[in-house]
Amino acid sequence: MIDVTALTRTYGGLRAVDDVTFSAQPGRVTGFLGPNGAGKSTTMRVMVGLTPATSGSATVLGRKYADLPNPGREVGVLLDASAQHAGRTGRETLRVAARTMGLPMSRVDELLDLVSLTGTEAERRVKNYSLGMRQRLGIATALIGDPEVLILDEPANGLDPAGIRWMRDLLRGFANKGGTVLLSSHLLHEIEVIADDLVVIGQGRIVAQGTKAELLASAGTLVRSTAIEELAQALEQRGVTAVASGRDALRAEAEADLVGQVALAAGVPLTELRAADGAGLEEMFLELTADTSREGAAA
Repeated sequence: MIDVTALTRTYGGLRAVDDVTFSAQPGRVTGFLGPNGAGKSTTMRVMVGLTPATSGSATVLGRKYADLPNPGREVGVLLDASAQHAGRTGRETLRVAARTMGLPMSRVDELLDLVSLTGTEAERRVKNYSLGMRQRLGIATALIGDPEVLILDEPANGLDPAGIRWMRDLLRGFANKGGTVLLSSHLLHEIEVIADDLVVIGQGRIVAQGTKAELLASAGTLVRSTAIEELAQALEQRGVTAVASGRDALRAEAEADLVGQVALAAGVPLTELRAADGAGLEEMFLELTADTSREGAAA
């Protein structure tokens, strides 16, 4: 379990993380989402003791990461796959991790097999690895201690579609066995497929959190029309809040049947009418972070 409570991290006058509170539960995958610069990586670095908190706390399994007697046996961490020692082979990287944690060397071959790095690839130096291979090696290093918790920052970077599917199944299986997974990613579809819970951050503050089903269900109704301006006006007259969702669509804060009734009464033709949860995580994410993303701020 991961608990983050009133966490704040400042750099001079900048609040990179601002009073952030959330938890990641055992047996569940928690997706940690936000635009670039939102504070995701800083929050994760505080969790694993690489960056001190200015105030507040972050604990893993009830303790600060620095207080864990053998952290790798309890928490698997992958924050930057490119930060591995370039001069070591993949096998040497895992052997060093195994020795550090007091593990038998047999774990090295087990993990190489688990992440599908071949014997030939294991003997190559990391500097000659593709980004996808480095990600596999990083995941192997995170898992070698058989931890209860995984903290992963963008682990799908560099993986091809088959690799992404493999990673998704691996993390889902880890959570199904009772493990806790905190996963940040900009690949929103992959988060939508795998995550049980979502935490959305923007400009260092939490803008939404809850189960995936709760957040997507609260999105209202997605409606499309060839007369979108007339529909927006009709909804406004009925007191229904609606925001643009693309060129010819609106996301209305009302049930689909009410939106349909308003359109019928106004004589507005509809080309699509459905619960907005079907629109997926991407639209919800863009709406929640519109005011905090780089592009939204520029606009």
